[in-house]
Amino acid sequence: MTERRGFPVGLTIATAVALAILLSLGTWQLQRLAWKRDLIARIEALKAVPARPLAPVLDGLAEGADVEFTRVRVVCPGLARALYLELYGLRDGQAGARLISACAAPSLRYRTILVDRGFVADTISARPPVDAADRTPVEIVGVLRAPEPANTFSPPNRPDRWFTRDAAAMAAALGAQSPAPVFLMAETSSNPEWKALVPAPVPSGITNRHLEYAVTWYGLAAALLGVYAAVLLRRRKS
Repeated sequence: MTERRGFPVGLTIATAVALAILLSLGTWQLQRLAWKRDLIARIEALKAVPARPLAPVLDGLAEGADVEFTRVRVVCPGLARALYLELYGLRDGQAGARLISACAAPSLRYRTILVDRGFVADTISARPPVDAADRTPVEIVGVLRAPEPANTFSPPNRPDRWFTRDAAAMAAALGAQSPAPVFLMAETSSNPEWKALVPAPVPSGITNRHLEYAVTWYGLAAALLGVYAAVLLRRRKS
């Protein structure tokens, strides 16, 4: 690209593009900062919040209420021996599977809710027994979480291992009808006698470095402008 009257057109365009990228990254980190602060506050609030009956919470969800991070309790017949799907997960840096089963939901609109029963490390090959005829009631206390959507980096789900929380598809695979669009992350165990299944409802030890990242991106943007100004000044003097 040619230069007119000594003005560095190509350099200016490249600087503008790079500046726009750096500023957008900084702004995105500030948005993530607000989201992370809200997430941490809601998790901290859970420590003192008693569990509510599931039915009225799901009725509120059907009317558009935000129920994420609501602690609830529900009785699930046969959950200890229910059919399950294995969802890939990480816990304390260890790979494993989270067992997902369906529970009858006492709601006006939803007939079932998917329960994340807990985490099993990949080093353990055993699994809880499955018996569809077992209807022994199991009371579960847990936290409602909305599933994160899949992205371009998410592996495709397989019958033997799922990688994204697709409530509709998981419910269909389990033969569960009219599922709620949220997951119940169990805090209490569905299989107390089987210690390998570890309930892990909410993340712990969440770090929040988004302000630091935002300052870094904005700092790089300022440095870029400084370099660009220095180049222009040097060209004027030469």
